[in-house]
Amino acid sequence: MPSTTPPEFIELLTRTTRSAVHLEMRDTYAVDYESGPFADWRAGHRHDPADRASWWRPWLDLAEATVARGVVIRRARIVSEPVSEYTRFLYDGTFTNMAAGELVRWLPRRQASTLALPGNDFWLFDDQTVRWNHFSGEGASQGGEVTDDPAAAKLCAEAFEAVWARATPHDQYDIH
Repeated sequence: MPSTTPPEFIELLTRTTRSAVHLEMRDTYAVDYESGPFADWRAGHRHDPADRASWWRPWLDLAEATVARGVVIRRARIVSEPVSEYTRFLYDGTFTNMAAGELVRWLPRRQASTLALPGNDFWLFDDQTVRWNHFSGEGASQGGEVTDDPAAAKLCAEAFEAVWARATPHDQYDIH
């Protein structure tokens, strides 16, 4: 009997052949103030650009391998301004995403007011498969949901492209 379990994120990205886009619309994600990368950042730790081995693994390895296969990975972040402390944390570490081959842009939330956006963050793979990311009010992951519904894929593709067109490339975005 075939499994009805949706594919895991890694499987979705591994079978992607052309493009993977990610839209992030929250100002905070699962913040742990006591331990972990965000707590370390708050205590003054910053990634050393020369020490690639210390960066966020295994995501960066997967992204790098995916880009090496010819897949374009784009990430757009809609953020409130002034930005949250967590957004500053993300911004400071984004050079690692870019070093792995991702393209990243930032859109101030005020510039997104006239855009039709889905209700959840998502990944869209090859303009066909959507992986919705669900979060609690505090930003903790509540799992994902995968769909190949053409209407959902179209909504996500159009929303992402609209955000991308208005957003500022990472190296040009002034977070201050």
